[in-house]
Amino acid sequence: MSAEKLLDQGLLALEEGDVRSAIKCFQQALELQDSVEGRLLLAEAQIENGAFAQAHKSLAAGLRLDPQCIELLFSLGDLYLEENRNAEAIATYQQLIDLDPDETDAWVSKAMAYANNDDFEAAEEACRKALDVDPDSAFALNALGDIHVAKARPEDAIQCFQRALELEPENPQPHLSLAELFYDLKKLEEAEAHCLKGLELDASLPGGYLTLGNICLDQDRSQEAVENYQQFLRLEKSPAARQICDEVSAVIEGLK
Repeated sequence: MSAEKLLDQGLLALEEGDVRSAIKCFQQALELQDSVEGRLLLAEAQIENGAFAQAHKSLAAGLRLDPQCIELLFSLGDLYLEENRNAEAIATYQQLIDLDPDETDAWVSKAMAYANNDDFEAAEEACRKALDVDPDSAFALNALGDIHVAKARPEDAIQCFQRALELEPENPQPHLSLAELFYDLKKLEEAEAHCLKGLELDASLPGGYLTLGNICLDQDRSQEAVENYQQFLRLEKSPAARQICDEVSAVIEGLK
């Protein structure tokens, strides 16, 4: 079988959720012919499988083939972000911006890394740079909304999230961001409505179940809270979320 057909077979396996088979196909393809595409696909499958160290090796090998590959650099920056290695994420996204100052998503991802480091001034500046490039970027508007939340500007945050929804009505993230914000504002009915809508659009987002669990807990719906917390734990695989996962596990034990 040719390298091209093995890559196609691996992609199909990845789409079907068979990550191990996908990894095997991509590795076999690379043995036949090394390529940037193969390294990127292998890294994505390894990240999906939680094999972050191996993914770093695959991305490094790909970048040796093409040091300026946009897709590889984005994947590397996102991996650093997933690992909470924010300084390295910022440096990687800056590489992307240096290659193309109009790369909106790189500005937004850089903002998210700054926000993870609690540098909200730099985060807001990066978000506004993204919106200078593309005023209708729902990704940038949602990130700016999160920054407004962190800076205790809820009304500004709501405007950003609502504008993001106007631009992308089928995007679940603004709904979940609004749900979390309304929960913090003690507006539980609005919070639950947005939470349910967000999860209706994408049932695989762990944060939605965490917020919904909190809403149920505050309304003394203990069994529903446990069910949502358990679903959150089933879906949340990020190393950066380890502490919150431990806290949620402790809450579940206390409710049983």
